[in-house]
Amino acid sequence: MNREQLEQRLDETRERLLVAIDPLPDEALQQPATVGDWSIAAVLAHLTVWEAELVTGLMRIRDGRKPGRLLAAAAGREAYNSARHVENQERDLDRIFDDLFQVRRQLERWLVRFKNGELSKPGQFDWLKKGTLADLVSEFSWQHEDAHLAALEAFSAAWLDAEAAADAPPTIGLGDIEVLSHDNPE
Repeated sequence: MNREQLEQRLDETRERLLVAIDPLPDEALQQPATVGDWSIAAVLAHLTVWEAELVTGLMRIRDGRKPGRLLAAAAGREAYNSARHVENQERDLDRIFDDLFQVRRQLERWLVRFKNGELSKPGQFDWLKKGTLADLVSEFSWQHEDAHLAALEAFSAAWLDAEAAADAPPTIGLGDIEVLSHDNPE
């Protein structure tokens, strides 16, 4: 996968994410246990944390070093996710969104610092074994985001359906209507 393809996938998944959550009020974004044990805000913070690790990893790679923290986090995902979740629980929603957008801009800026050959050549880096840098970027960016999208979209649709049902005027079935005739005044 080359840089243009990576950028396209990044844009596509982010657009889907934003479309899914855009109609939701802050209350819905912060509601606990909506996506597994997490709120949508917690999922957004989670995605941001991983992309931030990826950006830091890309900086190290560009400097000719191994992205040790990223690889260690990947090797111990569950512990890493738990620790970052605890750190971000009290994070303000506006800050979560600012970070989400800022980190993505940083990722896009760092991607342009790599030639397509560096991104797509298998075995370019010993620590990737036979994988490519594009594979690493994909795993911790758009593929990770894509893995959470179905749950976010499902919650958003359910929330909007519940709101629409609550706002709908009551309906009366035809079988519930009694017709009064002029001959039978009651």
